Amino acid sequence: MAGGRGREAAGSAGGAAARWRPRAQGEAPLTTWYPAADLPSVPLQMLLHLSVLYSALYFVASLLVMVYKSQAFGYPRNCLVLDLTLLLLLGILEGARLYLGMKGNLLQAEVELATSLALTAGGSILSVHFMLWQTLVLWVDQILSTTLLALHSLEAALQLAALTAFLRRSWHPRFPHWP
Repeated sequence: MAGGRGREAAGSAGGAAARWRPRAQGEAPLTTWYPAADLPSVPLQMLLHLSVLYSALYFVASLLVMVYKSQAFGYPRNCLVLDLTLLLLLGILEGARLYLGMKGNLLQAEVELATSLALTAGGSILSVHFMLWQTLVLWVDQILSTTLLALHSLEAALQLAALTAFLRRSWHPRFPHWP
């Protein structure tokens, strides 16, 4: 066993099927190499996972700040209902945007990624609303919304880069579009 190769040298036990053997003439390799254009964008996927966490934090923190503002200040009821509705709309929009972004990146689906990019623009507009145009804007609102806007802009740039790579790959004759 000391002179073994492959899995036996690494110390994994798997019986006779796991032993290393030389490849026969014309046999396909065990691993497949994919060009870099065929892989999903890892930085985009990491940023989308970070955005899932931050969006949950943003939603809960904004909801708590709105409750605080309604108790501590004279927050008008009609404006409170409007701001709560827009916050709920932002939560739904963020969930759909992040789901489509992750799915579009992992499956290299151009339509889902482009839809996520369009929803990013809508989420950015709502983020600017909570940063500037809300009835009562506290510094906590500005910090939370500025961070969300920064994440949206980074994601939009990475989504554009991934989308162009996926579209270039599907139109390039050397790299046919794989299902």
